[in-house]
Amino acid sequence: MKALIFEKFGGPEVLQYVDIPDPSLEPGHILVRTEAIGLNFADIYRRRGNYHLAGKPPFILGYEGAGIVERVASNVDQIKVGDRIAFVDVPFANAELVAVPVDRAIPLPMDITFEHAAGILLQGMTAHYLVNDSYRVQSGDEIVVHAAAGGVGQILTQLCKSKGARVIGLTSSEAKREIALKAGADEVLRYDSDWVNGVKIWSSNHQGVDAVYDSVGSTLMDSFAAAKTKGTVIFYGMAGGDPSPIDPRMLMDTSKTLTGGDLWNHVTSLQNRIERSHELFDALRRGVIQIESLTCFPLSEGAEAHRLLESRKSTGKIILIH
Repeated sequence: MKALIFEKFGGPEVLQYVDIPDPSLEPGHILVRTEAIGLNFADIYRRRGNYHLAGKPPFILGYEGAGIVERVASNVDQIKVGDRIAFVDVPFANAELVAVPVDRAIPLPMDITFEHAAGILLQGMTAHYLVNDSYRVQSGDEIVVHAAAGGVGQILTQLCKSKGARVIGLTSSEAKREIALKAGADEVLRYDSDWVNGVKIWSSNHQGVDAVYDSVGSTLMDSFAAAKTKGTVIFYGMAGGDPSPIDPRMLMDTSKTLTGGDLWNHVTSLQNRIERSHELFDALRRGVIQIESLTCFPLSEGAEAHRLLESRKSTGKIILIH
């Protein structure tokens, strides 16, 4: 099969599109011929060597995608050859064939494209647990969404709006501000402004918002300043660097809550995976979530896809296709 591999850490130039042996079919697994594969910043971090990689080169990136079942292990009876399957948190996805454990195989409805499945699952399930588990968004809540033009940020904004919340987004440029507004944010402020004060002025009581979703990390203390007394900060990423240490006395004095979030602490079973995925697919059908800016590259041009994502000039999901 063809696969996108790398044998040493470095820039996009280390990626090679080559022939390698097909993956073996182990018990409890299926082989999926990929039609679309999601590209994520974690792929860049692994390629650079920032994240630990098990095993020895050649390495294969990617861990979400969608395609058609080509083979099933003899002990698998709930999935058949020809079924449409999506998956997330499955390694070695940057290849024509991917070995998917059956407990991570998500049935893909006929009316959801492979590209949309690969474009929504990881970021969509992240947004889904954030608004339903980390902090249960209620109608009338006022919410700050960091990086509101990003993949998670856009879906997070749309899900918050669908629950009746008011949303103020934060972005780094005017172009991204327009994208966040198009995603449904009621207002969008730029990071180069006095956004903490801007959030307070925007909030209905001028005292701050109910909750702040912070994926930047280095902004965590500013997020607390933008949250009202008894407000909540949900910390789920460090795209801008490590956060400053939090003094628990500040939490006591302001009655504010800090909660962390990691998707895989919430998605812990196949049933939960399927339920969350199908809620996302239904939101796509109803137009609650709209994914308009998919950028597709052939898997053979994976290095170019990495360059675009690394440049931070892309605003929607990048997909690798065959």
